[in-house]
Amino acid sequence: MSIAKQLSNIGALKVNTDQYFTWTSGLKSPIYCDNRLIISYPNVREDVIKQFVSLIEESYSDVDVIAGCATAGIPHAAWVADRLQKPMIYVRDKAKSHGLNNQIEGRLLEGQKVVVIEDLISTGGSSIKAANAVREAGGDVLGILSIFSYNLKASKDNMDKHKYNSTSLLTFDSLIEELKQKNHFNHNQVETLLQWRDAL
Repeated sequence: MSIAKQLSNIGALKVNTDQYFTWTSGLKSPIYCDNRLIISYPNVREDVIKQFVSLIEESYSDVDVIAGCATAGIPHAAWVADRLQKPMIYVRDKAKSHGLNNQIEGRLLEGQKVVVIEDLISTGGSSIKAANAVREAGGDVLGILSIFSYNLKASKDNMDKHKYNSTSLLTFDSLIEELKQKNHFNHNQVETLLQWRDAL
């Protein structure tokens, strides 16, 4: 079963071209993807883990450390690191204001090769912020992996600007293709989705 179908089945992926969802940023979108729900469904999270592991083994086999973006990327990074028997770190949105003032938790050594795992990419801002923190701490970021990406132009531009490779298990474009093939949406609805994405 496809990732899109699985996410839809557990209520993580919702598409509504009539009544848009409001993101935390205030942006209104016809698609809402809540990947936090995956942690409650063992079969779905197992498939996500397998696909992440496969991507890493194919493209980043020399990885030393798996990094999770706080907070939603942390559980997936932990499961992937366990499966690969690799060290794990996680990256806070900002450094703590107490204790050791860490932004990165766990041990990262100078020059270690890192794959960053995020649950969702919209503009790419939070993922890039985490990856930049790893770079500043001496890590070599091989790539950023996510469960879903909206494939917004802003995210592509941001990734290119910071020279990060980014791959998602499910993208906006592949989701559209699946909706078209399975006749879940008519032509006008698909056009609405594409126009929304291309306008950003």
